[in-house]
Amino acid sequence: MTRAVAAGLLLLLAVACTTPEPPRAEAGAPENAACAPPQGPPGERLPTTIDVVEQAYFCILGGYYRAPAMDHRDLLVAGFAALTRAMPEAPLSLPALTGDRRADWAAFEAAYRKTTDREDLAVVTLEAMVAALDDNHARWAHGPDRPPGYYDGDGYGLGLQVSGDDPVFVSVVEGGAAREAGLRPGDVVENADDPELLRPRYPDARPVELRLRRGDRRWSVTLTPGLYPRDWATLRTVQARLVDDAVYVRVRGFSPDAANRVFRSIDRLRAGRSVSGIVLDLRGNGGGSPLEATRLVSAFVHGKVTSYLCRADDRCEPGQTDDTVPLVGLPVVVLVDRGCASACEHFSSAVKDHRAGTLVGTRTAGLISGPAQPFLLRDNTVLSFPTRRHLGPDREIVDRIGVAPDHFVPPTPEDAAAGHDAALAKALTLLDG
Repeated sequence: MTRAVAAGLLLLLAVACTTPEPPRAEAGAPENAACAPPQGPPGERLPTTIDVVEQAYFCILGGYYRAPAMDHRDLLVAGFAALTRAMPEAPLSLPALTGDRRADWAAFEAAYRKTTDREDLAVVTLEAMVAALDDNHARWAHGPDRPPGYYDGDGYGLGLQVSGDDPVFVSVVEGGAAREAGLRPGDVVENADDPELLRPRYPDARPVELRLRRGDRRWSVTLTPGLYPRDWATLRTVQARLVDDAVYVRVRGFSPDAANRVFRSIDRLRAGRSVSGIVLDLRGNGGGSPLEATRLVSAFVHGKVTSYLCRADDRCEPGQTDDTVPLVGLPVVVLVDRGCASACEHFSSAVKDHRAGTLVGTRTAGLISGPAQPFLLRDNTVLSFPTRRHLGPDREIVDRIGVAPDHFVPPTPEDAAAGHDAALAKALTLLDG
């Protein structure tokens, strides 16, 4: 509320002391607002203006895979609504929109320029337009991604991870505010109406009040997001060990060379011994390179389509397995959960559709609209969005739906408190059978 009042006061001063710049549409035809991929690291950040918002608007309409079928007015309404929220005292009204993309932009721009030329308001306008896409792979990178004092490996947030849907409970305590407050795995969060509030990202530093239950004990605690150091051993992309007579490999993300690290780990652990199979643990794997996901699939099946990338007119390009990757020749069980997203779902859907392995755990995240492509804006910020949509090997939609496991084994607070991994136990049973 304080920020909004300050914005309104600044608006009154701006209107009293300045003459707004006329809309460019009144001076002649709009300049080319196209965007292109960056050719190197972006230069020094420049002010974000309404011209940058225009460039982003036409960039989305010219390249986003859903643009031919979407209503461009949704972007303009979202941007203008954000503007009114930032200036609640301003007498703003959105002019009539006709359905013509350029004419409607000109009307939007004219209304904006009559009101303000402040950079912070152009920022909130563009943020809202990107958010209106409601696409998990659309993003405008325009600010510092890391807080002051950050060191490699640091975490930011409440210092915990949560699992489950009903109930939501603490699965891991990494450090930070959660550790200081004495939280433990298995603690049930009773007021987790929006679990995303438990995963704040910088610069969000709003305190979060939790109502917790541990057995018969109930209490409340307020956690404030911040930086905290993490155990370096838990940050390795690929970790592997023998569990009983199976090769267990944890893959936290599909970073460059992740597939090769998995292959080397499997070769090392199976050398000179008989193993029952492989457990690939992809729980919490937020994605990464589709190429790495494809190479990992290719160790379990050859000659198959791993996904389709499709344009709005349903012209699709298949992605194929990399048959230069040697087949492992062992059965594989893949552990998945709601933290398995993007490239992780690319891998999981391919394994399931081609029956190359067995999925155990819970449904994946459903966060795989399509691979994001970056575009450089005039203020040297980067706008990213999918130019093609992702479909699974059977042309199924995975985005917003996720991949269902073959064996549903949900985590429970009791297992978390006891340190028991029911999904891993099920995987080992399947390999032994």
